[in-house]
Amino acid sequence: MAVRPRRSVLYMPGSNARALEKARSLPADAVILDLEDAVAPDAKETARGQVAEAVRQGGFGHREVIVRINGLATPWGRDDLDAVAATGADAILIPKVDDGPDLIAFGRAIAGAGAPDKTVVWAMMETPLAMLNAGAIAAAAKDRTTRLAAFVMGTNDLAKETGARIVPGRMPMLPWLMMSIAAARAHALAIIDGVFNDIADEAGLARECQEAREMGFDGKTLIHPNQIGPCNAAFSPGEAEVAWARTVIAAFDRPENAAKGALQVDGRMVERLHAEMARRLVAVADAIAARAA
Repeated sequence: MAVRPRRSVLYMPGSNARALEKARSLPADAVILDLEDAVAPDAKETARGQVAEAVRQGGFGHREVIVRINGLATPWGRDDLDAVAATGADAILIPKVDDGPDLIAFGRAIAGAGAPDKTVVWAMMETPLAMLNAGAIAAAAKDRTTRLAAFVMGTNDLAKETGARIVPGRMPMLPWLMMSIAAARAHALAIIDGVFNDIADEAGLARECQEAREMGFDGKTLIHPNQIGPCNAAFSPGEAEVAWARTVIAAFDRPENAAKGALQVDGRMVERLHAEMARRLVAVADAIAARAA
């Protein structure tokens, strides 16, 4: 089972050349080189050139490299796309996706701009329309033109557009978060949680990371390198979890259990679906261990 850990996904401002260089050595699973929110209008062109050159140069190691461009309807979006498409980035992140047709048009645009087949599309889920259309947006992945591979939650924009407050536990946003997770999983997409804004609140970050993992997110977007360690820890399977998963897998792999749908393992009833979940958890743990090695 091929699994790519995406526990920690760090935003790095494209206008900051020092940050782009630092991104090559940080212990994040992925970096988003940002041309949108993190870059002031008068720095857009400089950021575009720096990011395109950084991606072409490479040197990011195991880190997945995603570039967030400005929307194609903005004055900078088309130039961003033309500059970034052929660089070999792992993904291009599109802001403010409202519906499935947005992705079909964008997929055609990046193909026309020379993006290699390996470059996929990630979609920001950050508008009220995106929440209403989450299923249709995820379903666009069935059209290979879209290259859609992942959702990224934009919780700050959702708060801005809806008036919902970001509070501990994020109760006002739970329906949107869970709907987006369900839509993503229905169409085999990865999904990354939104950012935690209070850089100084380590306990709050750890709590929200744990909550996000329990909801079903693959990982979390981050705004500061100091957030990487707690995030990686929260989204990494624990030793006891991995040991139990291996026990379940071994039980179902025994020849005498090949046709059984449920078993009693160490006093607990487990079904074949639990074995499938266990295999994924072990694959994640093995991928993390291989990366550390």
